[in-house]
Amino acid sequence: MNAEQFFAAKLAFQTDVSDVHAAGPDEHILVDTRDLASWRQGHIPHAVHLPRRMIPLHAAKRLPDKTKPVVVYCWGPGCDGATKAAHELARRGYQVKEMIGGIEYWIREGFPVMTTDGIVTRPADPLTAPLAAVPTGGV
Repeated sequence: MNAEQFFAAKLAFQTDVSDVHAAGPDEHILVDTRDLASWRQGHIPHAVHLPRRMIPLHAAKRLPDKTKPVVVYCWGPGCDGATKAAHELARRGYQVKEMIGGIEYWIREGFPVMTTDGIVTRPADPLTAPLAAVPTGGV
C-alpha cells in the first residue's frame, strides 16, 4: 500500500465532526455507541443510541436501511468504542464510517448537544475550531 492508497482508505472509512455537521442528518444515520449513562449525559441531536455491545441484538431493528450510510461515534480520540462498533456494523453489511474526535470534538467545535435540559451549545474551543471574526471597526 502506498501513501495515496492509505489516505484514500482513511477518507473512505473516517469522517470528522465538521463534515458530519455540515452534511446534516439527512445524509447519514448518526449512531452513538456509548452506554446509557453517557447517552443521558448528552448526545448529538438526531443520533440513534446503539451501544456497541447491543449491535448484534438491535442493529437490524434500529438501523433497518443498510443502503443509508452510518456514522458512529464514541467519547473522543482516546476511545475505541466507535472503531469496534464500526467493525461490528461493517461485518453486518452496513456502509459505515467512524467520526474521528467523537462527541468530545463535536462539543469542542461548538456544535449542539441534546441534554436533559434540552439543546445546549457551548462556545467553540479556540484550540480546535476557528473563532468567529471579531469586527475591528476599521476597513
